[in-house]
Amino acid sequence: MIFPSPDAVQAIWLTAKLATLTTLILLVIATPLAWWLAGTASRWRAPVNALVTLPLVLPPTVLGFYLLLAMGPAGPLGRLTQALGVGSLSFSFSGLLIGSIIFSLPFAVQPIQHAFEAQGPRAMEVAATLRASPLDAFFSVALPLARPGLLTAAILCFAHTVGEFGVVLMIGGNIPGQTRVISTQIYGHVEAMEYAQAHWLAGFMVLLSFSVLLVLALMKRRLGRVMP
Repeated sequence: MIFPSPDAVQAIWLTAKLATLTTLILLVIATPLAWWLAGTASRWRAPVNALVTLPLVLPPTVLGFYLLLAMGPAGPLGRLTQALGVGSLSFSFSGLLIGSIIFSLPFAVQPIQHAFEAQGPRAMEVAATLRASPLDAFFSVALPLARPGLLTAAILCFAHTVGEFGVVLMIGGNIPGQTRVISTQIYGHVEAMEYAQAHWLAGFMVLLSFSVLLVLALMKRRLGRVMP
């Protein structure tokens, strides 16, 4: 029986850490952004929506390349972090986290935006007639009603971050204990012709992906029964 190597266990732990932090940060960022996109009539809505959706159509290596340039010593973000004494973000876990947030942004914004749009204006209008402030109405009415979208966004963001490869490799490289996640660990095993270890991690990824799809299907089925 093949057991995972210590490097593989370390890669799994680092991947789980990256995916968890990415998901939590994205929920905080994406919720107000999705609320604005769902309700605004601003002329900036279309450009902002296109910018949010851009990671879905860009090749991961293209996005990773430009993020690497921005985070590098000569890039604007890299110069800023060096001036602040943080150092370069490229080939670091912090840089990996920033890249993951940008790459998974549409997977967070779109489900929440659709959940807000599905509510319509009626719920907020009723809350306003009860003298609830817009902020109170958002937290007590709109946000609870959007819970299915929030759950879907969290699951998709976590799973998408776990499966990243191109952006991860471009920004973080493959540094053990710092930026080596499951996808790059599999790549390293294949390069070294360590197919047994690659099979173990690849099988883990297949089971995880299947579980995510199953959970999403069960959620939709349950919501279909609950919603009128």
